[in-house]
Amino acid sequence: MNRTDRPNILWISLEDTTPRFGCYGDPIARTPNIDRLAAGGCRFPNAFSTAGVCAPSRSAIITGMYQTSIGTHHMRTAHTNRNTPDMPTPYSAVPPPYVKTFTEYLRAAGYYCTNNSKTDYQFTPPVTAWDDNSNQGHWRNREAGQPFFSVFNPTVTHESGMWEKPDRPLTTTTNPDDVELPPYLPDTPKARQALARQYDNLATADTRVGELLDQLEEDGLAENTIVFLWSDHGEGLPRGKRWPYDAGIRIPLIVRWNGELSLGSESDQLVSLIDLGPTVLSLCGVQTPQHLQGQPFLGPQTVERDYIFATRDRYDESYDMIRAVRDKKYKYIRNYYPEKPYLLWIPYRNRHPVMQEMWRLYAEDKLEGDQLTMFRSRPTEELYDVENDKFELNNLAEDTVHANVLERMQGALAQWQSEFGDMGDISEEQMVAKWYPNGTQPQTAPPLFIPINASNPGREPAQENGEWDAPLLLQLHCSTQGASIAYTTERGEDVGWQLYTEPLRLPKGETTVRAKAIRIGYKESDENIFHAEIL
Repeated sequence: MNRTDRPNILWISLEDTTPRFGCYGDPIARTPNIDRLAAGGCRFPNAFSTAGVCAPSRSAIITGMYQTSIGTHHMRTAHTNRNTPDMPTPYSAVPPPYVKTFTEYLRAAGYYCTNNSKTDYQFTPPVTAWDDNSNQGHWRNREAGQPFFSVFNPTVTHESGMWEKPDRPLTTTTNPDDVELPPYLPDTPKARQALARQYDNLATADTRVGELLDQLEEDGLAENTIVFLWSDHGEGLPRGKRWPYDAGIRIPLIVRWNGELSLGSESDQLVSLIDLGPTVLSLCGVQTPQHLQGQPFLGPQTVERDYIFATRDRYDESYDMIRAVRDKKYKYIRNYYPEKPYLLWIPYRNRHPVMQEMWRLYAEDKLEGDQLTMFRSRPTEELYDVENDKFELNNLAEDTVHANVLERMQGALAQWQSEFGDMGDISEEQMVAKWYPNGTQPQTAPPLFIPINASNPGREPAQENGEWDAPLLLQLHCSTQGASIAYTTERGEDVGWQLYTEPLRLPKGETTVRAKAIRIGYKESDENIFHAEIL
């Protein structure tokens, strides 16, 4: 596939969003731009995240590896919780050395890759992941004719957008009387107001979607750009976000691929967000590494799924372990701590107005029926007919009629854990101690410069600046297993770091090459500089 033949890829990544769009049949949604994207492409109503929160989910997306396979399953790793300083945070997760961000494979194939600008990968984004990882990242900054992969992350739909704040209007454009609350939440004016705010926030995000689609048109790129719109996990309501119920992991997924996907179509295939990276690599003609655990859901390498999988582990201050497997009709959930209540102590979640309503009404003994669901004790196993029980309230795990289904789903989960590994069996403290010997984050070794020409066959690294006969190749090397190397010939602080993939062919004259190396989870290496005159 020639450079000019390769498709461009645009990702529009929303936050905390279940499919409350007009194109998904929601009568009060105001999403004309998302709807027009769907009208020109395909909806995937059976799309799911691997976790009900952003950081574990986003780590799976960017690596193509399940968070429980690489140690990015606890939420979150990057900061210390003020009330629980004894936890082994902060840390940057250290996946196996062969794990990369899948964007490195795109960059190596000549793609210009930008992220604007949320990461939240559970590790510091390596400098080798993106050409531009900032709020200025845009395909418009690439070289002429260069194919691109660009990601935009509107954050307005995050759960915090539903909170009551002094600077936030009390009224909403969406009429709170029109919203439909799930039966397990209290139906109060405060709860309705919060969900109405989310509809307003979705309308704001839709405007941003429209701007990006219009920019593609303005640049003459719409025909050759495959557009994906998705959310990092489900809705930011109690029993949605943070949970492996459909409200927490079912996401919108819309793909527009001109000439390949029927206009306004729908595909019922199961899709996991872990499949996004392998799908993009396949569509761009880039070989998919064998270690990736996701699988393409579009293009000639499509592999249809039988199941999707989701997890819940430590979230903020509270440890938990839940695993879930779902097919198109059933969902099986395994609670590894059935002695714990559903509602563990998570202060951040308790800032949500609907959660505050739940606690208030429970204390006043005013909740009833399904509204008490989250205050009941956990069973070890849960089984739901999601086709007929969309709110997952009728647990069939002990129903003998469904014994064969239960056994099949148990087997699917056990097979998944066996095939991909499950680091939930290891304490977080032990995991971090293994990665950080003596409590210290390891550092990537600095790169070496290996000059190669007719008189120097590359047996020794350059020890100092000097003169070299042309033609001269410069090989870069890092002794840290799994490290990637970035280099630049630019001066100053704000420079573009290129991904090193092969020896550099240096021109005659004075040349300066700066390089640094990074392995995911390690500290970035010190920068090394090679300065030479090529004669």
